[in-house]
Amino acid sequence: DPLPPPLPKKQLQRAESLPEQGPSQRCWGDPTPWAGSVLYSIPPSHLRHEERGPSSIPPRDRPSWGPRKPLTKSQSLGEPVAWSSLQKAPSPSPAELTFGMADAELGQLLQLLESPSGMCGMVLGCQVATLARLSARIQEELLGPEERQQLLQAELAGKRWAALSVLDREPCCESGDAWYFRVGFVFEQTKLVFAAKVPKMCCTSLGVQSSLGTHCSIQRLIGCFTDHLPQELVLPGSSGEQSQSPSREEPAHLGTYPVLQVLISPEVPYQTLADFVKGSHGLHKTSPGHYERLACLLLLQVCMGLEHLRVQNVGQGDLCPKNLLLVQCPCPRWSQQAKEASPGLSLPRLLISSFFKVKGKQRPCSASQEQDWTEGLAAPLSPVADELNVGVLIYQILHVDISLENALGFRSNRLPEIPSLSIYSTGLKHLATLLLHRDPCKRVSIEQARSILQVLLWGPRQELFARSKKTLTLLRSWVEVKRALLLLKFAENSAGAVGSPGLEEWLCCQYFREVTEHTLYQVTQALY
Repeated sequence: DPLPPPLPKKQLQRAESLPEQGPSQRCWGDPTPWAGSVLYSIPPSHLRHEERGPSSIPPRDRPSWGPRKPLTKSQSLGEPVAWSSLQKAPSPSPAELTFGMADAELGQLLQLLESPSGMCGMVLGCQVATLARLSARIQEELLGPEERQQLLQAELAGKRWAALSVLDREPCCESGDAWYFRVGFVFEQTKLVFAAKVPKMCCTSLGVQSSLGTHCSIQRLIGCFTDHLPQELVLPGSSGEQSQSPSREEPAHLGTYPVLQVLISPEVPYQTLADFVKGSHGLHKTSPGHYERLACLLLLQVCMGLEHLRVQNVGQGDLCPKNLLLVQCPCPRWSQQAKEASPGLSLPRLLISSFFKVKGKQRPCSASQEQDWTEGLAAPLSPVADELNVGVLIYQILHVDISLENALGFRSNRLPEIPSLSIYSTGLKHLATLLLHRDPCKRVSIEQARSILQVLLWGPRQELFARSKKTLTLLRSWVEVKRALLLLKFAENSAGAVGSPGLEEWLCCQYFREVTEHTLYQVTQALY
């Protein structure tokens, strides 16, 4: 818009003596690029237009007026020099600010952020950007560089059993749909250990799995081939013909060994979630707090994996403990779980390993429709069942016997009791109840379940609201303080050289870089 013509000097002096605007009038403050210029009281047209509608900025986000700068004789409202020069020099975003930034550059930025509210906003933005960078670095440590995985995939193209060295005759892990064998492969003069996945049935989801992208809770594939099974490998439950085959010194006819599809994965599972639950009865009794915290972290990984699949319109084949793989993950000495438990209780990575392409299945609209759908479904192979399956999974991890059919409870309104053994028990019981609600429309989603698990793990806990009324301002202050304390924790542990952050720290970073006070308000309402 064209600027108004210069005004007489007397009117300028009169404008300077006008009183401050009252709190009822919405004002724009110093953090804007034009705050220090003579156009301070005349914001650009697009901002004036926005001010006329309802403001979407919370009161604490909306900066105050701050100190006024007196108008000088050399400045006039008809001179667009200051505004245009500031337009040509955009300020850096929080993600671009570093400790090594030149003072000249930093000084220009500080001139634009004269008010405490503007400075506070910039610092908070820097904290969020730092958490995002830390999260990316930890993920790379957990998964390896993406470029290296692509090189491995290219190197393994066309390779078969002859290029791999079998490290163990028997499977290192058996899931509901596959056997896993440890194999070695030499790459760039380094011997790497992979998992050779031998499906029990022909894998029809190979194309789907190959297009899923990288995620911490999704099994990755870097190779695939079809070949005769080596004679030294033993498939559990086989007729024994293989173990009676000739030795390597006595050549055997290749027809003696079955031809099977083999998938190569960089993650080597050591057990399934079913194995973990079966072997942890004693741990649950002796260390209920630590075990149920592990349960929350494992369930959180399940929910994050399911969210990733839903974005790509892909479903998890059969979401049950025997089809969820566990992969050993280095446990940093300074993590919270390491302080509470022995090395045998470290948090593993959980992987979803079977998939199918969703073909338009809709969420049931009523309990009767869902009953018809459940009765006609031998195994829940649709995202429609994800909430139900995760609800059942909570009971199974907490060693409470339950089945999907019983959990739906069309003849009974009561779910099995979950014993209160730790600070996590009540929250997990409530989450299971919300996921298994008889009315599908009142059932919480996987995204909401993920948020509830994050609150159970890292707060805010109910005692935060014991003396203060729950408000958005309180919740936002809590988030800002916790973010700052989390970054201080990273800095202190890094200076102490007590190890690098691991999986739990990565999950924590993911939470605090994304959470908002509005999300917390809704989640705490549902949880508490």
